[in-house]
Amino acid sequence: MIQRFPKWLALLAGGLSATGFAPLNLWPVTLACMALLIHLVATAPNRKAAFARGWLFGLGQFTIGLNWIAIAFTYQDAMPHWLGWVAVVGLSCYLALFPALAALVTSWLGTKLAPREGGDPSPASSIGHHVEMDPRLRGGAGVCAVLAFASLWLITEWMRAWVFTGFAWNPLGVIALEFGWAARLVGTYGLSALMMLIAGALLLGLQRQWKPALALVAGVAAVSLGGWALAPAPAGLTRTPITVVQPNNDQSDKYDPVMAARNFARLVDQTVDRNAPPGRIVFWPEAATEDFVEDGYPRRYYYPETPAGIRARLTRPINDGDLLVTGGVKLDFDRNGQAVAAANSVFVFSSQARILGSYDKSHLVPGGEYLPYEEILGQIGLSRLVPGTLGFTPGPGAQTLDLGRFGRMGLQICYEIVFSGEVADRSNRPDFLFNPSNDAWFGPWGPPQHLAQARLRALEEGVPVIRSTPTGISAVVDADGRLLESVPHHRAGHIDAMLPRAHAATPFALWGNLLPLALAGFLMLFAVALRAFRR
Repeated sequence: MIQRFPKWLALLAGGLSATGFAPLNLWPVTLACMALLIHLVATAPNRKAAFARGWLFGLGQFTIGLNWIAIAFTYQDAMPHWLGWVAVVGLSCYLALFPALAALVTSWLGTKLAPREGGDPSPASSIGHHVEMDPRLRGGAGVCAVLAFASLWLITEWMRAWVFTGFAWNPLGVIALEFGWAARLVGTYGLSALMMLIAGALLLGLQRQWKPALALVAGVAAVSLGGWALAPAPAGLTRTPITVVQPNNDQSDKYDPVMAARNFARLVDQTVDRNAPPGRIVFWPEAATEDFVEDGYPRRYYYPETPAGIRARLTRPINDGDLLVTGGVKLDFDRNGQAVAAANSVFVFSSQARILGSYDKSHLVPGGEYLPYEEILGQIGLSRLVPGTLGFTPGPGAQTLDLGRFGRMGLQICYEIVFSGEVADRSNRPDFLFNPSNDAWFGPWGPPQHLAQARLRALEEGVPVIRSTPTGISAVVDADGRLLESVPHHRAGHIDAMLPRAHAATPFALWGNLLPLALAGFLMLFAVALRAFRR
C-alpha cells in the first residue's frame, strides 16, 4: 500500500497525526504517523514526489488540527458561515508548504543514500513484526535521512512562526508536553526535532536497524534528562494571593449592548470576596471591558460615564490594596479628534482606580484582528472576525510591568503566547506571565490547544503562566508547565490561589531560539559527517 498509494497515505497519515495534539492527546499515533512520513519522504522517487508527500501530510494535519477556526466564523454574520471551512483548508494549503519544504530539501540533500538495486525497491510489508527495509534506507542512509529531516523540520517550524507575520500554532513538540523537559534547553522547536528523532527511531526499529534506533533514543533521552536536571524540584509558591476570574460570557453576547450589564455582573460575582487575603492580584480576561478607561478622549467616547467613573466601577469589586489586571481597548486619534486605530490592551488598576500600567498586543491575529491583503480580500466579501470599522495596531512587543511588592509581570494577550522565544523581555525577566485570552470563538478543540502551548511557554522560560478567559480554559500553570488549577470550559468560576514562584532563568530563557537553531545545525552536520563516513 505504501508504494501503490503514497500520496493518499501521506494525506491520511497527516490527518491522523493531528489526534496527538490536544484535546485528544493521542501522541503515539502522531509518532507513528511521523515515522511513516519519514519513510515516504526518504523513499520518494524524486524531489517532486517528496514535496508532494510532505505537502499532503501537512494539509491533512493542519486541516484536522485547525478545525476550530471554522467555528469562529459562526460568530461573524458579515460572512457566510461555510466560509469557515474554506478558510481552514486555504490556511492549511499554505501552512503545508513548510513540511513540504522540509521534505523537498531532505530529498535534495540526497539522504536516500542507497541506490536502487535491481529495479523498484521492495515494498513495505503490511502490519506485522517489522517493515521490510527499502534499499534506499540501508547502510546508514536511514539514520542520515532521520537526522536531516529532524533538522529541517525544526527550521521550517521556526520559519512558520515569522514568515508573513507567522502562525506558530501546534508545533510538533507540544505533543511531548507532559515529558518535555528538554524544552528548557532547546525550546519548543528543538523539542519538535527530538520528537522527529523518536519517530525515526521507531521507523528504524521496525526495519530491524537496532543500533541506530537505540542511538537516537539515547540521544533524545540525554537531552531530556539534561532539561529535567535543570529544575528537579517544584519552585513552590509565593505569598501573593491571586484570583483568576472566568465569567462564562459567551461570544455571541459579547458585542450585544443589551447583555453588557449582565456580562459585567458575572465578572463581579466571581471577583467579590471581602474575606479574601489582603493584597490580591485579580485577573480578568482579554477585552473584559469595552469601555475606554484612559483620560483625554473626546467626550463622546465616554458617554454617559466619565473616565474616572468607569475606572471606579471596574475596581469597585476588588478590596483595598488589591490590583485588577484586565483586558481593554485603547484608541489612537488624528489631529481632528477622530479615532483612526485601536489597540488590544491590558490595564493594571490600583484599588484607588488609578492606572498603574498598560500593555498593547503585538502579535495580531491574521483574519481576526486584521485582514491580510484587505484591498484584495475585501473585494470578494471577506472581513476580519472582530467587528468594528477601526483597524488594530500592534504594540512594541514583550514587556515587563513592575508591580512593586507584587513582582514583575510579563504580558502576552491571547494568541501571542504561542510564539516560542518571544513571550518574555530578556533584558527585564518577569516573575510570571499573564495571558488574558478570549477562546470563546474556538469550539472544543481551540481552548485546550491554546492552554497546552501556554504551558509549554512556562516550561521553556521557567516562569509561571496565569490565564483568564471568558469561557475557559482559565488556569494557573507553574514554572514547570504543570497545571495547578483550572476552571473547565464553558463554566463560570474563579481560582483563588497563591502565585507560583519562577525558576532561575533556563538556558532557553537566556538564549532563546539560538539554541534550537544550533541543534538543527548540529543534526545536519552529524548527518553529513555520517554520510561521508559511510561512503
